[in-house]
Amino acid sequence: MDQLVSVGESVETYVESTRSSLSDAAAGLSVRLLGQLTIARDGEPVKLPSSRKLRALLAYLVLAPHPVSRSRLCELLWDVPNDPRGELRWCLSKLRGALNEPGLNRIETEGDTVALRLADKSVDAVEAAAAVAEGIETLSLERLRALAQLFAGDFLDGLELDRSPHFTSWLTAQRRRFSSCHVAVLEHIIGLLPQGADEAGAYLDRWLELAPFDGRAHVALLENLARRGQIGAGEEHLATAAELFRSEELDVAPLREAWQEIKARHSRATPCARSGPAFLAPQPPIVAVEAEPAALRRASLAVMPFAESTVNFRGGLADGLTHDIITRLAKLRDFFVIARGSVFALAEKDIAPEDAGRRLNVDYVATGSVRSLSGRVIVSVELVEVRTARIVWAETFEHRPDEIFVVIDDIGNSIVSSIAAEIATVERNRAMLKAPNSLNAWEAYHRGLWHMYRFTRQENELAQQFFNDSLKLDPTFARAYAGLSFTHWQSAFQRWGDRDREAALAFESAGHSLLVDDRNPAAHWAMGRALWLRDEQDGSLLELAKAVDLSPNFALGHYALSFVHSQSGDPQSAIGSSDHSRHLSPFDPLLFGMMGARAMAHARLGEYNEAAEWALKAAARPNAHVIILAIAAHCLALAGRRDEARNFAAAIRTTLPDYRADDFIATFRFDRDGEALFRRGAKLIGLH
Repeated sequence: MDQLVSVGESVETYVESTRSSLSDAAAGLSVRLLGQLTIARDGEPVKLPSSRKLRALLAYLVLAPHPVSRSRLCELLWDVPNDPRGELRWCLSKLRGALNEPGLNRIETEGDTVALRLADKSVDAVEAAAAVAEGIETLSLERLRALAQLFAGDFLDGLELDRSPHFTSWLTAQRRRFSSCHVAVLEHIIGLLPQGADEAGAYLDRWLELAPFDGRAHVALLENLARRGQIGAGEEHLATAAELFRSEELDVAPLREAWQEIKARHSRATPCARSGPAFLAPQPPIVAVEAEPAALRRASLAVMPFAESTVNFRGGLADGLTHDIITRLAKLRDFFVIARGSVFALAEKDIAPEDAGRRLNVDYVATGSVRSLSGRVIVSVELVEVRTARIVWAETFEHRPDEIFVVIDDIGNSIVSSIAAEIATVERNRAMLKAPNSLNAWEAYHRGLWHMYRFTRQENELAQQFFNDSLKLDPTFARAYAGLSFTHWQSAFQRWGDRDREAALAFESAGHSLLVDDRNPAAHWAMGRALWLRDEQDGSLLELAKAVDLSPNFALGHYALSFVHSQSGDPQSAIGSSDHSRHLSPFDPLLFGMMGARAMAHARLGEYNEAAEWALKAAARPNAHVIILAIAAHCLALAGRRDEARNFAAAIRTTLPDYRADDFIATFRFDRDGEALFRRGAKLIGLH
């Protein structure tokens, strides 16, 4: 069975072709899906047969990113009629009559597949989805206004089909997605409008109509009323909102606190604010409903219960997988994860994931589905950034259902690691776009990570500065202490500073990380690495084992275990830990280290060809530093590939002219046999 496609998946085909403004829509062919489905050519309506199946088929093909099989279309739209393919042929023939132009066939059929080619034409839903993919937060106010005009109503308003469960599921998903897009557009318009703009009221009303439980919408309206001096109207709205929130068992306290802050600020700005409209001095941006001080706020995530197509009760595979993912993500202690009870309670009320994200005031929402087919389990997952409605990550996993717990563990591992990695990437990139003096603790930490993963001395020093800035804002931030420890570890490892002093600082920072949160796997990871620098291998392995016990999905913990074992511990364990770390984080910034550790383990086992291949993979990574090149030189030499090894040795000496085997050996903690082995490799290529 073909997988149902999401709006996010259909955007790529159209992004470059949907820049047209509303003024261009009258020219040529246009399709409108937001509201009632309509087709127009040169501004004149194109008449379609009354068939609802035909309209549903058109909408589905418009958003499909790839050709769709006829069997999939029949399954989607027809409840096993006498001749579904015949009805499909009739619908396609009518669509050709409506869409084709002289010399141009818009509906393409090849083999058993059907595709609709409208990339050069105006399609409102595609334009809206492309804007989300581009990044709503990057768009100008004028473009956002134009986008807001596209949303004339619900996606395919009034178009429901009886006895077509697959289409109904697809339609529901698209309506939720485009509603979320509409809300995101409205929120960003409000944020960009000049203070006191008359048009703000209409946008705020529409925002609240679409998302009545979105605390930010209520705060924005209260801010607007206060700016106009309408404090009484604000009090009335707060009372109404409080009643609404209580009806849904939602906490109204953050909204009340925000209103008190707004009133106090406007009272200071103008003493006559309570008596009527006034000209107000410029005010700060709209305040958000915050659950914690802005300086301490970190990224937050809600994992909504996965849907399972084959059951109508709770407690199946989908619920088990959801619970497992929430638990594993929480154990990472990297960002705030909404508890299981809250998300399941919202799901019981049939709250859409994006709406749930706004009610919970989180930054990201993860959602997915589980389908059991003959001989396989298919899990589809999406991670959405709530405030922009942008799909940050989407993936489909397949597994044979030989053992249900293996399915949950294997797919759960992949989902958890991918979600954590994608959130970290988005947060790092966002922090890089902000002025350094405007960063909160979370943002400064991620700015530090961005510099840290460049692996140069200058970038490492910048990372230290940002980690220190983060800790000034939040002295209880365990991950920032771990990051700071990492930078000192790098300085010692790469000999960018006095090794003993940097090792002491790495140990000190790791100790602070443990003091503020000894349940954080990153704190034990930092301590394990610091102890390795102090040549305390047994203590190092204990701390690293604790890190992965606390969070089995902590990829860096598994990598660090591989790193230590690759030199003087169990080389087979090093290979297993290296593989597991790469499985958990296949695009990790430290991927070169994971591969390099495996290379050294193979060398110690006498498997020189394998060592050489893994060392070459490590050295090919774009951020691989000189020590990784040295691993490649030694492993290639041991494998008898001396010309390649000498090339790496020459590359090393362009940076470090006096580099010798003693430098390589002093960098690591090899046992006696390991040291002799790599000295032999160095001698073969003149590095002794």
